Amino acid sequence: MGQPTNLFLTLLFLLLSPCWGQSSHPSCDRCDQQLSCNCSYGEFTSVPTVTERALTLDLSFNNITMVAADDLTGHAQLRVLNLHGNRLAVIHTSAFDPLWSLEELDLSDNQLTDLHHEWFSKLGALQQLNLLNNPYSCLGSSPVFQKLIRLRRLWFGGPALEELKRGDLSGVTQLEELTVRANNLKRYEAGALADIWPLGRVTLSLHSPFLKNISLASAVLGDLTYPETPIILEDLHLIGNQSVQAFRETARRRIRHLTLRNLTVSDEAIVDLLMVLDGVPLTVLSVDNATLTGEGRWERASWSDHRSTDEFFVRNLVVLDIFKFTSFLQLQFLLRYPRRVSVIHSQAFVMPCATSHLLVNLQYLDMSDNLLTDMTLVETLCDGKGTLKELRVLNISGNALQSLSTVSRLVAKLSKLTHLDISRNGYSSMPQGCTWPATLRYLNISRAKLTTISPCLPTTLEVLDLSNNDLKGFLLDLPALRELHLSGNKFLRIPPGSLFTNLQTLNIQSNTLKMFDRSDLQSYRRLQSLQMGQNKFVCSCDFVNFFQSVIKGGGDMHLTDGEENYVCDSPLYLQGELVGQVSLPISECHMVLFVSVTCVMAVFVATLVVSLLWRVHAFWYIKMTWAWLKAKRSSQRRRHRDAGDSEALLSFDAFVSYSERDTSWVENFLVPELEEPRENDGGSGTNRSPRPLSLCLHKRDFLPGHWIVDNIMNAMERSRRTVFILSENFVQSDWCRYELDFSHFWLFDGNAGREAAILILLEPLSKDNIPKRFCKLRKLMSSTTYLEWPQEEEKIGEFWRSLRNALSGEEDDD
Repeated sequence: MGQPTNLFLTLLFLLLSPCWGQSSHPSCDRCDQQLSCNCSYGEFTSVPTVTERALTLDLSFNNITMVAADDLTGHAQLRVLNLHGNRLAVIHTSAFDPLWSLEELDLSDNQLTDLHHEWFSKLGALQQLNLLNNPYSCLGSSPVFQKLIRLRRLWFGGPALEELKRGDLSGVTQLEELTVRANNLKRYEAGALADIWPLGRVTLSLHSPFLKNISLASAVLGDLTYPETPIILEDLHLIGNQSVQAFRETARRRIRHLTLRNLTVSDEAIVDLLMVLDGVPLTVLSVDNATLTGEGRWERASWSDHRSTDEFFVRNLVVLDIFKFTSFLQLQFLLRYPRRVSVIHSQAFVMPCATSHLLVNLQYLDMSDNLLTDMTLVETLCDGKGTLKELRVLNISGNALQSLSTVSRLVAKLSKLTHLDISRNGYSSMPQGCTWPATLRYLNISRAKLTTISPCLPTTLEVLDLSNNDLKGFLLDLPALRELHLSGNKFLRIPPGSLFTNLQTLNIQSNTLKMFDRSDLQSYRRLQSLQMGQNKFVCSCDFVNFFQSVIKGGGDMHLTDGEENYVCDSPLYLQGELVGQVSLPISECHMVLFVSVTCVMAVFVATLVVSLLWRVHAFWYIKMTWAWLKAKRSSQRRRHRDAGDSEALLSFDAFVSYSERDTSWVENFLVPELEEPRENDGGSGTNRSPRPLSLCLHKRDFLPGHWIVDNIMNAMERSRRTVFILSENFVQSDWCRYELDFSHFWLFDGNAGREAAILILLEPLSKDNIPKRFCKLRKLMSSTTYLEWPQEEEKIGEFWRSLRNALSGEEDDD
């Protein structure tokens, strides 16, 4: 019923595929810089659209049910396509045609009931194909893999596979790896798998044939067994003599490497298997995930010859009745030959000393991830008597050991021991002194609880692994050390390189290092490989500059853990940035130069500003503004004090500003003419005498002992007008210049409320002779009529009349 339904779906798909080609596709934008698009677990129901430049497309674990003709159009560059774990039931015959460059295709764990050779007809570059766990019962009517001339790794089969015929694998001539899951295989034509040569590793799942059809299982093993081809047999249930007869084919082919995985086996089956493999040059026998139902009574096979066995590997072994299991003393015929024995993750808590005595050729012993304690280790290693005389490598990691001194004592007499792995145990301290074999070169004490290092460590070490402890320092001299692994500790600084004169590799990742510099590494004279990523780096200028020079390959030392592992932790604005891509401002990295240049620029600008201010007389304006404000406040206080005085504030008609050298003109001409006017000479047509004017002169009217500015302020406040007697003497006189400076402020103060100044030129004087800082006075000379002292005597009267009128505010009668 399943096949007609699938045929109907296929026809329906072929008829409707043009319509599907016009429908819109969902999109997936999860592509990285390497053009690898990870669209797994995206709940897609159809193939999504990704960039046409994608090299890898992972669509695993979605709900895709079909691949239409145009779903992969334009992906000629695609190298890897993963459709594992979908509900794929229909694939258009030309769906994969655009994938000219495809090298890996995974269609496992879907709903494909039929395999079509058209799917793969254009995939000439395909090297890896996975078709496992689909509900097809055979490989199709036509050779599916005929065009896959470059195929090197092939996985096919599943619970529904029932038949394999000659020609099914036509075109497949050599493979590096072949996996066939045929637990329910019912029909097999001899030679169906025989044409594959050379053949690398083979994995076979033949549960039912081994139980029910020994001839079928033998035929399959006969076609795939070669002396140098490792065979992995999965899902076996060996319970008696009959179930192991298929191994006669492997024995006949002189197999050298056999692995039994997911195995349930009885004592009887083990004995029969040992007898079947009698004299076979089997060098490696591995048992992975095995359940032993017997009691270890295998003495009946003691006559068999297994001297070729070099390695015996057991992992995840479960003995159902461990308390009834017999001693290994009767298995000397098996234990005296292997040079490598591994019993991993099998809840072993002891290997009796008597058994250790049987392992006379043992060079490699791995008892990791078991239940060994310090007490049971004493029994296993025969209380340190050096029983395992040939032992070179000992791995007892992942147990319940707690005493380093006990371990060192027990291995001290293993005179050929070079490698010792005691990692993932409960060591919390290290004794001050230990005894180790002189041959020890490799020591692994990682993933323990050590907080300090002591001279307990042997000085003969070449490789030392102390990763993932709680160490903060390392000050032990190990001159022979070539590799040091300190990742996952709490180091704040790199250990001094002078302690490790031959060190070539240093791994100090995931510590609390802040930075490192050239001086830290220069002491490591032979260092070639450095791994320091995943620390909390402070991205200072020196560190960033040094790191970036190292990244670019400066020197003989190289960072081997990738630039992406070096990330800034501080300062805060750089947190998360890659150290190799950080660009720091010059103000941080060259502070002295920056400050020097800044100071020089500041001095230059300051000099320029001062020069400019000097040229525009800014300092004079500031000085006079300050003097003016100070005098003004003094004047306001004085006016407030004199507010009740009934005398009018204005006492003078004019304040006269003149040079001492012009005193004679002021006293002989100006004062008499204005303060003591004569009778009218009749020139004006009236006999009335002019009104006497009161003048304020500094020589007679300034109060002695008072600040000159206060005197000037007082005089100007009490005078209606200001008269400047301008001459060369006036301009050159320091006193007049100072008086004129202050008068300039008073005259042009917006709140003064006074009339404009009166300018009298005693001699020809250009406005260019007036100092430039008196810009308003210069402007006044340009815009206001000034009086010139006439050289002709007949014009003197007119001069006095104009001056008197200007001071009294009257129009000239003329």
